[in-house]
Amino acid sequence: MSDALTLDGLTARFGAFVAVDDVTMSIADGELRVLLGANGAGKTTLMDMISGRIPCTQGHVRVFGRDITNWQEHKIAAAGVGRKFQIPSVFRNLTVQQNIEVARCHGQSVFKNLRFGMSPSDRDRVAEIIELIGLTAVRSQVAAHLSHGQTQWLELGILVAQDPKVVLLDEPTAGMTHDETYKTAEIIRRLRGDHTLLVIEHDMSFVREIAEIITVLHLGKVIAEGSVSEIETNDEVRAAYLGSTGIL
Repeated sequence: MSDALTLDGLTARFGAFVAVDDVTMSIADGELRVLLGANGAGKTTLMDMISGRIPCTQGHVRVFGRDITNWQEHKIAAAGVGRKFQIPSVFRNLTVQQNIEVARCHGQSVFKNLRFGMSPSDRDRVAEIIELIGLTAVRSQVAAHLSHGQTQWLELGILVAQDPKVVLLDEPTAGMTHDETYKTAEIIRRLRGDHTLLVIEHDMSFVREIAEIITVLHLGKVIAEGSVSEIETNDEVRAAYLGSTGIL
C-alpha cells in the first residue's frame, strides 16, 4: 500500500519557540489517522503546514510522493488536500443541495455550471454525498436554518464534493451532542478507504469509535504511535496527556 501523506522532519519555529519539532510520519492511502495531544501540543500548527496556511521552517510534506512543501494554499488544495476547520463555513443563503452543487462544479465557471445544468454523473454524486452526510430529508432547506451538527455535516459534504485525496479534519465534533458525535463517527468511517483522513480530536469516546492508528504529539514532538490499546497503555502518553484513566 502506498503512502498518501508523508511528513519528513516537519518543523515550525516562531522566533525561539518551536511549535512543531521534527515530526516524521507516513499515512497510508485510505488510512484514517487520529492526531492526539493536549492543547498546545502542535496539532493544528501541523495541519496548518500541511495545508499551506503557514510555512514550515524545515522538513517536507509529500502527497503520494509529490513534494508540496510550502506551496500556496490553493495549489495544495488543487493537489488533492482538503481541510475542514473547527468553525464551519457554508453558503448560508443556499440550500443544502445548492451548497454541494457549488462545491461539485469543476473549474471556475460555477454559475455557468449551475445555470446550464450538471452532468448526470455529477448529479448522482451530489445525491450520494447528501445521503452520506445524512441530510437527504433537508436537502431543500436553506443552510442558515440547519442545526449546528447539520451545518458541520454540510461542510464535510462540501469538502467531499471536491474529491480531495487527503482530508484534514480539525475537531469535527466540536460543540456536538452525543447523538451528533456518534453520527459524525459513522460518516467519517464511511469516508475511510475512498479518502485518506487525518483527524484532530479531543473527545476520547469519538477517538475510540474511529481510530485505526493514533499519533500522539507532546510539546511539538511525536511521543507515541499505535492502536488505541497501545496508546492508552503507553506510560509516556499517560503521563503527558491521558492521565491515569487512559482513553475513556
